[in-house]
Amino acid sequence: MRLGFLGVGWIGRHRLEAVARSGVAEIVAIADPSRTDAEAARSVAPGAKLCATYEELLAERLDGVAIATPSAMHAAQAVAALERGLAVFCQKPLARSAAEAGLVVAAARDADRLLGVDLSYRGLEGVRRMRERCNSGALGRIYAADLVFHNAYGPDKDWFYDRRRSGGGCVMDLGIHLVDLALWLLGDPRIERVDSRLFAGGEPLPSHPRAVEDYAIATLDLEGGAAVRLACSWRLSAGREAVIEAAVYGTEGGVLLRNLNGSFYDFAAEHCVGTGREILAEPPDDWGGRPIVEWARRVSEGCRFDPAAERFVTTAEVIDAIYGRRTPAQRLALA
Repeated sequence: MRLGFLGVGWIGRHRLEAVARSGVAEIVAIADPSRTDAEAARSVAPGAKLCATYEELLAERLDGVAIATPSAMHAAQAVAALERGLAVFCQKPLARSAAEAGLVVAAARDADRLLGVDLSYRGLEGVRRMRERCNSGALGRIYAADLVFHNAYGPDKDWFYDRRRSGGGCVMDLGIHLVDLALWLLGDPRIERVDSRLFAGGEPLPSHPRAVEDYAIATLDLEGGAAVRLACSWRLSAGREAVIEAAVYGTEGGVLLRNLNGSFYDFAAEHCVGTGREILAEPPDDWGGRPIVEWARRVSEGCRFDPAAERFVTTAEVIDAIYGRRTPAQRLALA
């Protein structure tokens, strides 16, 4: 498999390094407006060509493209690659809205090419073990889930704080992981209602068209009566660098994931019944690059469009509902 990388800042280079270590693909082309970042990435893949533009990269003989650029660019860049017959792996969010996400998924379907999105927490061994317990019936009837992602810091790029360029604030940046995990762990349930409250600087989010939230809480009411609660934030005074947790509760037990000592990387997962607990996973776990490596492996094996990509649109619809970008009737019919 011949792979090109568009955008090799911190996250893009990390994914490039994961692919290089795996040996699942040959990295043949790199494009980034920062010459310094591009050269640093080529030090990992010395045979890659440095391309001045995305168009030049797409002109190379490729099988797929990995995209890690600012959010506003994702949809158009993904569609451009898919229309050239290339598989695409895109940083989250795939797009700034469900409408944009739908265009990308439609392009993947029309091109019959594999589309992946870097919803990286799916790669955690603990999350995978939690999903097994949820799907096996070991928890009994699942009736609640609580997920949080609080970051003591905020993004260091100005475009994150411009709604037109980012699509939103901490919900688009962090909450998207929570929405995806909730739906993935619970088996893609039908969502009957979404309620939310968004804040900026401790005040309800202003109506200014370019303002973004730095704290958000949301509740998803699921078909059958189960409830999902989400909370995320930037720059929260939580006494640690990050608070990242996910819990699913059923009538026969629960599964829990938590980050350790404020870490963004180290997680433990448990299966709890009453006061007893079973460790499902704990560090070390080199999980960050797993989704892109799995996507590259599937492309190299000839996998084409996967209908599971429709879930990316469903996640974007929930995000739209949290932001109030859907009508009340639409919020009651997300599935």
